[in-house]
Amino acid sequence: MKEGGENNENGAEKKKGIAVGTWGGNGGSAWDDGGSYNGVREITIVHARCIDSIKVVYDKNGKPFVAEKHGGVGGSKTSQIKLQFPEEYLISISGYISPVVHGGSPVIRSLTFKSNRRTFGPYGVEEGTPFSLPIEGGKIVGFKGRSGWYLDSIGCYLSRVQSEKVFQKVSQKLMRRFTSPIAYIPKDGEEKSR
Repeated sequence: MKEGGENNENGAEKKKGIAVGTWGGNGGSAWDDGGSYNGVREITIVHARCIDSIKVVYDKNGKPFVAEKHGGVGGSKTSQIKLQFPEEYLISISGYISPVVHGGSPVIRSLTFKSNRRTFGPYGVEEGTPFSLPIEGGKIVGFKGRSGWYLDSIGCYLSRVQSEKVFQKVSQKLMRRFTSPIAYIPKDGEEKSR
């Protein structure tokens, strides 16, 4: 794991997710979408006997950011994952790694994603060596890997789940409860100066 950062236009360091992995082979060329996004909005996966390509739409400061497609032009099935962002976010990635042809380099044969609400997949063929990255208290905010004709390897960037909105809502409700005027009606014999 490594943690990195990059500078924004003011020269201050922007938060960047923690890089984890990659799983898969060494074929193809390295790619890196980065980990400075707020989360994942959509993933398009083209697959058949393996994962041929992946294309991700991230959230960047409240706006969709479409990353490059990683992988080849093959594949007979296209599957699209649409998350209900920002309430829904990815908390797990798993899959299988093995060569597509005997003696070939290992590639990503299958992928399954889990959000805090649903499971997507498996896509591709569940054959070979399994890998899994379950995340507790965090979410996937970016991907990296290697690709050529296929998706050769995949890794991800993780970030903590921001619970500020939940905290703010609870705080507001508590403040309203404790600061709301409550009429006090004295019982017989009590003074009204309470």
